[in-house]
Amino acid sequence: MSDLATTTKNLQAMLDKAGVVTIPAGEYFIGPIEVRSNTTLILEKGAVLKFSSDPALYEPVFSRWEGVKCYCMHPCFFINNAHDVVIKGEGIIDGNGEAWWKEVRRKKSVGQSAPESEIEKKFASLNPGYETQPGGGGGRPCQFLRPALFQIKDSSNVTVEGITVQNSPFWTIHPVFSQDLVIKNVTVKNPYDSPNTDGIDIESCSRVKVIDCNVFVGDDGIALKSGSGPEGIKDNVPTTDILIKGCRVVKAHGGAVIGSETAAGINNVVVEDCVFDDTDRGIRIKSRRGRGGALHDLVFKNLTMRRNICPLVVNMFYKCGCNDDSLFSLEKQEVTAETPSLYNVVVEGCIAEDSKASAGMIVGLPEMPVKNLTVKDCNLAVALDADVDVNTSGMYRGLPTPESRGLRLRYIEALKLENVKVSGTDKEILIEDSVTFA
Repeated sequence: MSDLATTTKNLQAMLDKAGVVTIPAGEYFIGPIEVRSNTTLILEKGAVLKFSSDPALYEPVFSRWEGVKCYCMHPCFFINNAHDVVIKGEGIIDGNGEAWWKEVRRKKSVGQSAPESEIEKKFASLNPGYETQPGGGGGRPCQFLRPALFQIKDSSNVTVEGITVQNSPFWTIHPVFSQDLVIKNVTVKNPYDSPNTDGIDIESCSRVKVIDCNVFVGDDGIALKSGSGPEGIKDNVPTTDILIKGCRVVKAHGGAVIGSETAAGINNVVVEDCVFDDTDRGIRIKSRRGRGGALHDLVFKNLTMRRNICPLVVNMFYKCGCNDDSLFSLEKQEVTAETPSLYNVVVEGCIAEDSKASAGMIVGLPEMPVKNLTVKDCNLAVALDADVDVNTSGMYRGLPTPESRGLRLRYIEALKLENVKVSGTDKEILIEDSVTFA
């Protein structure tokens, strides 16, 4: 038996006994593992759990992958159908992601659009109809369904505290279908150019606190999701009662993110006292026709955002993972269960400095405007030497190029702007189409 297999077997045996498991300093090269109920795992300072990058070790499990239930690769570190679990300490969980990222880049460079390897064909056979399932750009058409590094699924009363989680093959910390979670003082680190390595993705979960975390990743920093498309609407498991407080996100695509997988809705969210430095976007709400979901009662308060491409983005024309031009029409479409809605949103006491593309954008749908949105006591400053294309502000499709780098407003009902200062651009507020004020 190889050292990897032996180490994995021994660690899994300790975890299977539950109770308190302590990992002392040292590097442990392992395959995928699972944590059971009533377990406390302590990673001491200097302890590193480093996962193999051999795809053959990650046998299929039924989970959610980019918002769709399907068979995908077994997460590296998996808390599944468990309760009363604590993962803590000063150690590191390392996904050894370089080989995974290299393979994804290779597939994109050659334009691969269907399963080719035996592993990909295996997943294709397990996921009939995958060709029509929605995706977010991670590679569903190839069925190269990379493992999440740290997934919490169908679990409750889980605390993750103090550890560093890094070099993820795919999404990094991914709670899904779980309740009563605390993620505190955790550091998440992935290179900025590593594909689809979101920091913390909270999906179809309730009562979750993310406190004093530091996130440096290659996609969205801290994101809330609730499934994608008709299946997610049918599952009807929203993400609700979420607190994100005292966190710092650096070099990510978004700081605090809602969507774009919004099918079951996201509500009762507070994001406060956070710093988003050098992220592409700061506050980021994104969905589109076909995604569905009611997004409401969202509060973003006392946030500092520096050197973002765009600090405030509300975008119902989000383009990634979709080539259907009809979904991006500026004409009113029929309202269906797959039409996303957004209402009761407050952005208060936020400061943005040196934004590179624009001060912000709030764009609903012609048939489903954003409703009851308040922006209050905010300073949104565009850098005087801003030279990033204004159209990169929100990764949208179907919208015309705005007239300036100011705060763009379109398809909004009952908007309140109170003590909002926009600076660094010639036209501060751009009212484009169908905007009413409260």
